[in-house]
Amino acid sequence: MDNPAYVVLTRQSGLMADMQAVAHNMANLATAGYRREGVLFSEYVRAMEGGAPSLSMASATVRHTYTHAGALEATGGSFDVAIEGEGYFQVQTPDGERLTRNGSFRPNMAGELVTPDGHLVLDAGGAPIFVPPDARSVGIAPDGTISADDLPLGQLGVVRPVDPLTLRREAGVLMRIDGPVEPVPEPAVVQGYLEGSNVDPMFEMARMVAVSRAYEMGQSFLDREDERIRAVVQTLGRS
Repeated sequence: MDNPAYVVLTRQSGLMADMQAVAHNMANLATAGYRREGVLFSEYVRAMEGGAPSLSMASATVRHTYTHAGALEATGGSFDVAIEGEGYFQVQTPDGERLTRNGSFRPNMAGELVTPDGHLVLDAGGAPIFVPPDARSVGIAPDGTISADDLPLGQLGVVRPVDPLTLRREAGVLMRIDGPVEPVPEPAVVQGYLEGSNVDPMFEMARMVAVSRAYEMGQSFLDREDERIRAVVQTLGRS
């Protein structure tokens, strides 16, 4: 296989990764707190020997998460909360502490506040939050303070990474932080709401069409290149 085919194959690989990201975004249109994902393309250039033109290849191994906020959706749930502005909720998983924008919380059988996946929701001090099973009314203040029957129980931990580049995407709506975090100075927590996905379905559909067409063009080139190589081999075989 010669250089043109290698160049196109690297491009095709990147387009396939981009299409997978688009499909993942479309599948999570209704997932609370989901952040749109994209692929970053870069160029790899290598000098060739003998004065030949340099070889340029595409690389799409870096994924980027778009962190702009989604729209708030009213649920009326006592333990449903959304963050207006910056910040993330802290939760405890088997792999350590993680961050999320999905505020769909519920008390478990032990009265601990947990996520739909059963991860413990942490307070501002990094401890689990306990809600009495017999509480008649639960209120959550804009600063994240949780009260049951007008008695404070704790404050939701709303934090942000000191360096945004240390935020790493994990499965679902969880984020791993590879650096220190700090409390958001003035968090804005809204009870009875969830933050929707920040995926724009029209944009994703347009992107899907564009990526599909680009991939088809690359495949068409590879087919023609394969025919050209076959013709050359057949010609040389008869000579």
